[in-house]
Amino acid sequence: MPSVSLNGDSFKKRQQEEVIESRQFLTFLVGSESFAMPIASIREIIEYGGLTEVPLMPGFLRGVINLRGSVVPVIDLSARFGRAPTVEAKRTCIIIMELQQEGQLLLLGVMVDAVSAVLNVNVDDIEPRPTFGAGIRSDFIDGMINVNERFIVVLDVPRVLSLDELASLLGMSAENALGGVPGDGLRE
Repeated sequence: MPSVSLNGDSFKKRQQEEVIESRQFLTFLVGSESFAMPIASIREIIEYGGLTEVPLMPGFLRGVINLRGSVVPVIDLSARFGRAPTVEAKRTCIIIMELQQEGQLLLLGVMVDAVSAVLNVNVDDIEPRPTFGAGIRSDFIDGMINVNERFIVVLDVPRVLSLDELASLLGMSAENALGGVPGDGLRE
């Protein structure tokens, strides 16, 4: 019987390579369409509610919420895509995102119709973004995932939630528009 050597370092290296080769995505619905975003920048998912509307803001900025003492702007993803605003329903929720800008951690809420699941996807299984026919701006798309013969659009989060673009639409600095997280220890 041949001897088998289980080298711990070799096993750990293989395990790390497997982790690198796959990514996790949160899938959710906007209208009847499925979208996904990497879970790396997602802080939490909360029920829709407690939203305070802010006058004279663009239609895609639904308002702000108080998240444990932090003022968090909430973007309606449907309206951001140039579609009708999301109609609040039982499964409507807000995905709280942590975004980095200029060394600061900023919180931003994304309003969606429903959260579906978390998918583990091999990097090789992510198709490149299409040049047409996705129903949203092509620069908002990072790629496509084929799940059960249906494609899920993977969003390019930095582009969809471009803090500089949102701030310029609001006519203020990104920090003032979106509020830095107090006490995050990332300010320089």
